[in-house]
Amino acid sequence: MTRLMKHRLFWPVFSLLALIVINTIARPQFIKITMRDGEFYGALIDILRNCAPLMLVALGMTLVIATRGIDLSVGAVMAVSGAVTLTIIDGSSSPGSTSTVLVAILAGIGVSLVLGLWNGFLVAVLDIQPIIATLVLMLAGRGVALLITDGFITTVNSEPLNFVATGYLFALPFALFIWLAAAAAIAIVERRTALGVLTEAVGINPEASRLAGVRSRGIILGAYVASGTLAGIAGIIYSSNIRAADANAAGDLIELYAILAVVLGGTSLMGGKFTIAGTVIGVLIIQTLDSTILFLGVSSAQSPVFFAIVVVIVVLIQSPRVHQWGRALTGGFRTRPGTEVRNDAEVTA
Repeated sequence: MTRLMKHRLFWPVFSLLALIVINTIARPQFIKITMRDGEFYGALIDILRNCAPLMLVALGMTLVIATRGIDLSVGAVMAVSGAVTLTIIDGSSSPGSTSTVLVAILAGIGVSLVLGLWNGFLVAVLDIQPIIATLVLMLAGRGVALLITDGFITTVNSEPLNFVATGYLFALPFALFIWLAAAAAIAIVERRTALGVLTEAVGINPEASRLAGVRSRGIILGAYVASGTLAGIAGIIYSSNIRAADANAAGDLIELYAILAVVLGGTSLMGGKFTIAGTVIGVLIIQTLDSTILFLGVSSAQSPVFFAIVVVIVVLIQSPRVHQWGRALTGGFRTRPGTEVRNDAEVTA
């Protein structure tokens, strides 16, 4: 049991299961899954579907943080991607055509890739601090999205686009398959090839890895490209869900939640070792918390405070220092008053 508790994913999984148990006790229907018209419905299914945008952003953020960087522009990239995609569909003569939607989606993802490449260029090639380099796009990106939509909220009614966020495939939400595919692809590339080890090496000591022959610039550039691309896909899912391109609301504060999910999953902000599975669990924790807040009917003004309190509790549960204090306290209770602990040397003497 002690060995299991030392595993990197034990406490994130424990925190997630604890939240599920608490929700189930408060409302037994929380874990109830029903099937209607060949499709699964329920609170757990909603969590798996609604977490898709945050999941994609957090996966990209994991790669960036692993290289000892940060990407504050993911929310702005989401806004730009959604604006490009829906503007193309809205300006088309056949917005309900599958081919039109596919072309628009590819355009939105392509623009996001370029924005990620821009961030990577500033950080990897020009050696600008990541927080400054991505802050530039964070501030300018929403302005670009507003220019694309002429300052209005662009609404689109297109069944192929709606399918991205609300459609079902094999009785499960299509959005679930999108983030599962992204997580699986990243896990395979990072853990089944040498790229993962090289990424960790760059994050632990960029200069030493460069002297060892590792092309750190290429790895850092690739991390930001991946982050931008995944954020672009997240923006399309978000716009598909609300059926509109809202430059101000799309991805609002999502970069902070993504960083929180990465940390809750066990990845260090200092760079180096990272865990994709931990990030997935971290996102599910945040989405479950969001579902809990909605169920309890907490007002929008009070929800950030409630969310922060629960997050602090979850972080304390995962804190190694708290674990040490708990073991020391438990050990103190196990020692009966009046008894003395002697070492082997005293006994031998």
